[in-house]
Amino acid sequence: MRKNGFSLVEVLIAVMLVGLAIASLVAANISFTKANGFGADLSTAEFLIEQIKERTVLTSYADLHSFDDAVFSPPINAGGQVLNGFDGYSQQIFVENVSDTDFGSVVPDDSSNFLRITAKVLLSSKQISSSSWIRSQY
Repeated sequence: MRKNGFSLVEVLIAVMLVGLAIASLVAANISFTKANGFGADLSTAEFLIEQIKERTVLTSYADLHSFDDAVFSPPINAGGQVLNGFDGYSQQIFVENVSDTDFGSVVPDDSSNFLRITAKVLLSSKQISSSSWIRSQY
């Protein structure tokens, strides 16, 4: 006698494999969504750092120390105007004099011709990104 169709064991294995595939797709979708959200936050943070960097370029060397320990919440653009639509983001700025021969060494204020400016961007008090650059008096 010839059997047609699938046995109960074969059907159960097929259902388990399909269920495993669907669970894997759901888990991958969750991971991709989280990665995409972090990517958007990082992109926004880099934009806000670039605004601070441009702001320090537009500011005279003598006035840069006024940015030391500054916090902008809501964030500002290169012109100093508040940026709307960036709720939860803040910019922190630190300005330090560094050695003329070793930019890694902090020296007393006004004792060198170079400043290291560090900008940090936070989202809900959690640091997303930071960047440092050197500004010369010359």
